Amino acid sequence: MDRFLEEEEEAATTTTKKAAVGSALLPALHLPFLPPHLYQPASSHEYKLTFKKSKEMCLSYIQDSMLQKQWKRAAEFLTFYIESLEKDFSTEYMGPSEMIWRIGTEILCHHSHSSMKEFNSFIEQMKTLGVKRYLKVCLEHAFHLLCNGLIDEAYQNLSLAESWRFGEQTALQDKEMKLIQAYRGLLDYYSWCKQKNILLEHGQDGFEDLSVEQEMHSCFRKAAVNLKEIVKIPGVWDVFVKCYVDLLEFYGDHNEARQVLNEYAYNSKFPANPNAHVYLYEFLKRHGESKKSLISALKILHDIVPSHELMIDFNIMLQKSKKRKKRQLGLEVIFAALDYAGWKENVKAWSCLARQVKQIVMSEKHLDWIKQEWNSRKDWWPAFHFSRYLAKRNWQENESLSYEKALVAGILLGKDCKYFKYISHQGCKAQVKRFRILKKFVNKHNPVYLRISGLSDSSVQR
Repeated sequence: MDRFLEEEEEAATTTTKKAAVGSALLPALHLPFLPPHLYQPASSHEYKLTFKKSKEMCLSYIQDSMLQKQWKRAAEFLTFYIESLEKDFSTEYMGPSEMIWRIGTEILCHHSHSSMKEFNSFIEQMKTLGVKRYLKVCLEHAFHLLCNGLIDEAYQNLSLAESWRFGEQTALQDKEMKLIQAYRGLLDYYSWCKQKNILLEHGQDGFEDLSVEQEMHSCFRKAAVNLKEIVKIPGVWDVFVKCYVDLLEFYGDHNEARQVLNEYAYNSKFPANPNAHVYLYEFLKRHGESKKSLISALKILHDIVPSHELMIDFNIMLQKSKKRKKRQLGLEVIFAALDYAGWKENVKAWSCLARQVKQIVMSEKHLDWIKQEWNSRKDWWPAFHFSRYLAKRNWQENESLSYEKALVAGILLGKDCKYFKYISHQGCKAQVKRFRILKKFVNKHNPVYLRISGLSDSSVQR
């Protein structure tokens, strides 16, 4: 634990010099919201000895307090912990650790008596005393300011961080600098959006304000420069990509926007990211691209996240295709989506499956498609989707859902399926015409169930 806490900084050449540097550069790091009486090393002689003997024990107390959300207690222990480190400066130089920064920040974010002034004070000390993570601290400071609605202050903080230089440490923190610039670009985009909305809101009234338009274009240029740089680096940059594409689309640079999205989705150096394919699909759809391009984008999304909400769009497009393989893929897609609990009561999904299954049954072509999908599900779908309990609940809560599911259940499990029998009975009892038609349809095509199940009439138990 001690080894983790020690900074990777070179000590001075002599013990005396170390102590002098320590006392000069490292003032007491007390969390500012604590009352004066808590600045004492400990409340009793026993605590003094305990903390002096074991820093690990103190850290354990801090961890326990934080897990139990006892922020005041955690703050007191952290104060004692920092004091014990300060006393060690006489024998060994040790700067404030990353652990102090992270623990202190967490406590200040949750403590009931903490304020923005106190948080800023603590963070500024962390910046001053930890040059090896200066930009990380700046980023966290900016996030905290943004979470509290202090956008201008966050922007100023990021601008100051971007101008920071500290010898070789500047180059060593290049990744953090890229993030600083990217988030500043994000705030420039936010300002651009505000100016754009002002112009759009007053445009029809003949409102012409050159200063607003100039400010808008200035924000665009600053945002575009920084956002363009971050999206080139392999990573997950959803928010930056979306904002950059929005800027490019607004100014009509569709080719650049398409290139950015293609790179984000298909470049193997970037981690697999379903959102990348969603953004590409939405862009292609907005610009009226061919069905082939749309299907290509959604096919990859299906491979990554078969339960994605866009699978309904994907299924509908595939069902409309004249190619047999694509219609078969459509059936595979909707079956796969309904494997997930989040789709169990999705009326659109069941409607898509019911429609395609009904078409196949009526044509008596491609029953092998249904059989292929059903074979891997027949052992668990009946309990998962078609129990009597679910039949009762679906009927009470959503008649349309129960209708679509009953049609599928009747075809896959036959006319004696518990789900189908309950729903068709309730529908006929309520004198709903479509349920009478449903019952006749399933009874008429019951032999299809036998073919799908691989059974003969004599082997079916009535």
